[in-house]
Amino acid sequence: MVHVISPTPHRAVIIGAGIAGLACAVRLRAAGYGVTLLERHGQVGGKIRTLPSAAGPIDAGPTVLTMRHVFDDLFAQLGTRLDDHVTLIKQHELARHFWPDGSTLSLYSDEDSNLDALRAFGGTAAVQDFLTFTKRTRQLFAAFDAPMMQAPEPRLSALAKHVLTHPHLIPAMAPLSTLKGLLKRSFRDPRLRQLFGRYATYVGGSPTHAPALLSLIWQAEAQGVWVVQGGMHKLTEALARLLDANGVDTITDAHVDCIDIRNGTAQAVQLADGTRIPCDVLVHAGDPRALAIGALGAGTAHIAPQTARAKRSFSARVLSFAATPHGPDLAHHNVVFAADAQAEFRDLMAGRIPDHPSFYICALDRGQGTAPPPLERFEIITNAPATADTRPEDLSPWLHQITHQMAQHGIRFTPTPDTTTITTPQAFARMFPATLGALYGQTPHGLTAALQRPTARTAVPNLYLAGGGTHPGAGVPMATLSARHAAEAILSDQISTSRLAPTATHGGMSTA
Repeated sequence: MVHVISPTPHRAVIIGAGIAGLACAVRLRAAGYGVTLLERHGQVGGKIRTLPSAAGPIDAGPTVLTMRHVFDDLFAQLGTRLDDHVTLIKQHELARHFWPDGSTLSLYSDEDSNLDALRAFGGTAAVQDFLTFTKRTRQLFAAFDAPMMQAPEPRLSALAKHVLTHPHLIPAMAPLSTLKGLLKRSFRDPRLRQLFGRYATYVGGSPTHAPALLSLIWQAEAQGVWVVQGGMHKLTEALARLLDANGVDTITDAHVDCIDIRNGTAQAVQLADGTRIPCDVLVHAGDPRALAIGALGAGTAHIAPQTARAKRSFSARVLSFAATPHGPDLAHHNVVFAADAQAEFRDLMAGRIPDHPSFYICALDRGQGTAPPPLERFEIITNAPATADTRPEDLSPWLHQITHQMAQHGIRFTPTPDTTTITTPQAFARMFPATLGALYGQTPHGLTAALQRPTARTAVPNLYLAGGGTHPGAGVPMATLSARHAAEAILSDQISTSRLAPTATHGGMSTA
């Protein structure tokens, strides 16, 4: 059923149809805006992307949903339900972890199962340490959700006031500590330090340099992980269909040449083929660094200038393939740890591909409540430094290394995957220009890193930002929240006519 939307004279153009651009289109259309959504690739989804295989499309980006309420709220904006468009399967087993010494540990969605698993894994000490750590991270997540993640424009002064009003948060935050330091004090078992240190990589950072506050990421996963039946791309496809049914004009293969800024406002978007699309409101739902370096015209170079200077987050090497697995049973979400976590992050911080990486294996057809097919889809991800270096590289040593590490656990695949379906940081840099291959925007390192990200409003009154490179940060739920912040800023500013001045031309396109 199509949601009834009141008409408006305002035309919004959104650059980028990743999850943030799609979510922003939903919210603005629900508010009555006419919306044109531009995507430079041949399909929507951005980093939620697939590669073809004999077993069907294989995810080559994010693999699970957390913070489901963000997506329930998004679909509700257009008078529908998330469950009417995709099938979500909540995971009892959140992740299965493998160490070189042969030990394994699964974490679960309920505390009793976790305590049983930890007791068998590391005894009473592991249970006690986990309970203390969970209490700390639950406290942090609850305390910082509203003033940080949900706030459209967090301020250090407001956060400081919040903490001083709740002084019990100060020791939980460990403000002068890195995540590595906090975990060393929290867990006696080095394997558990390594496990929870991986959460820094979820936002493109290293536990050796990321603030201790990032320990709260564990709570986002502990509160629920959902698999999208068929793959994450089913979510973005569903959003695309919903937007089409509600009159949003989505244009793929639309290469934006520049943003036309005149008299201090964004007047139009100029495409590479000469098409000019006027706008009243413009949302850039890509990496804001593109604006800061003038990639979309000199008129935006003063926007989010910190993104041009800041160090970039990590990237990844991603191997997507179809095969029949052999060896130990796999969950949907599996992590194979390297023997030396410190060496891995030393290499990454030095800009090198680790010799012995830890890596994530997503068994895309597991965790669905049914037996997997004979030919399954897999995605393997290792961290890698961001780079736009165009020199050719030999990927065989990396593939050989992770194949060797899997073989130590008895994990192998038929047929053996090859290098043809590896996505590298260089490939990400080509797909998403101006990112330098980084997957999460600027680095999350440093105590105030989260406050250094640009927010929705910019110095151009009718130009707004959304996406993983903006507040509240990287990851599918966070990028989706950024779209809510952008849409709310637009609607708020529309009430104040001092910020929203309609252009003289509305609606259609012209070809120069």
